[in-house]
Amino acid sequence: MYPLISPLGDRAVRLTFGNRLTEKANDSVQAAYFRLNHSELPYISEMVPGYVTLTVYYDPLKVPAYNKMLHQLKNAAKAGQPLENDFSQKRHLILPVYYGGNKGPDLEEVARWNSLETEEVIKRHTRATYRVYMMGFAPGFPYLGELDETLATPRRKTPRKKVPSGSVGIAGPQTGVYSVDSPGGWQIIGHTPVRLFDAGKEEPVLIKAGDLISFKSVNEQEYEDIFHECEKGIYRPSIESKEE
Repeated sequence: MYPLISPLGDRAVRLTFGNRLTEKANDSVQAAYFRLNHSELPYISEMVPGYVTLTVYYDPLKVPAYNKMLHQLKNAAKAGQPLENDFSQKRHLILPVYYGGNKGPDLEEVARWNSLETEEVIKRHTRATYRVYMMGFAPGFPYLGELDETLATPRRKTPRKKVPSGSVGIAGPQTGVYSVDSPGGWQIIGHTPVRLFDAGKEEPVLIKAGDLISFKSVNEQEYEDIFHECEKGIYRPSIESKEE
């Protein structure tokens, strides 16, 4: 019965809530993360939620006994317990995106690969509400699902040495947003001026696992206006609460 708990080195354990990615399994991960955050167990030092796993890092000097810790973690994170009200209120963020041009150099490739017009790619990409299944390889990078299967496109054969932060991309059946400048091989279809990661802020990461994300297509002038507001620190993306 889930969660299954397995050791991960001498300072962490991994809680597993399923053997494949489903919304139910990911809900259990997010609920366990929420419950353990509010459990006040003194030995927990950090937690990392994944698609179907939750990795719990602990301070071995504060653990009462290893088996007792496993029992406490399993009880606190037990799948099927009612969700607290705070967890059931998911955030829904709407990010403005300028598609195509020099901000989305691979938009035409995505359209060609899927036998679509570029406007149809934008329409299908913006009409979905995406779930943040987990945070990824860079600070603040969200792995989103589910991408319309008619937009799935292989990664670039030759990755770029630098992809600007804010770039919106597609890689196979996934879509996501680069949170920092980094190398990458995703097909870049647009750019959002909203910063997903800002090390200078008290809360540096804008998006969290479990959030819902929508993209809104904006024209060049709207993009420039939002970009300047972001530079001044006065732009606030639309954030709504949504019952799950």
